[in-house]
Amino acid sequence: MSYPISGQNPGYKHAGYEVSTPIIPHGVSVAVSAPAVFRFTGPSNPERHLQAAEAFGVDISNVKKESAGEVLGEALEKFLAELGDQPRGLKDLGFKREHLDDLVEGTLPQKRVLMLAPGLAEEVGEEREQLRALFEDAMDH
Repeated sequence: MSYPISGQNPGYKHAGYEVSTPIIPHGVSVAVSAPAVFRFTGPSNPERHLQAAEAFGVDISNVKKESAGEVLGEALEKFLAELGDQPRGLKDLGFKREHLDDLVEGTLPQKRVLMLAPGLAEEVGEEREQLRALFEDAMDH
């Protein structure tokens, strides 16, 4: 999902970059979508998602496996907010709902990466719907 976010930049310039053109650094494009992605992938391996949440300081002793993705997503959102001056979703990068279809279409050619995504449909129509839902979830956190 990060490639079209950076490549379809609607005009965002990340602080600290001395460049004359808009830029969304790769790490920022990954970070704004990560909470949504981990909410989606949580069911694929709840134990690993909970281990990651624990690495962010979450007490996982009473967390149900079904909540692993949500808990990790929240931990990432908190971490990113505490970094300060970081975009809190795609909307902070200038994306709007009308950009979602183009973001989905920009993600589909990334088959090498998509085939590794647990739970992502293999049928293109269903895959599009899942990706659109992920981008919608990544609009704000």
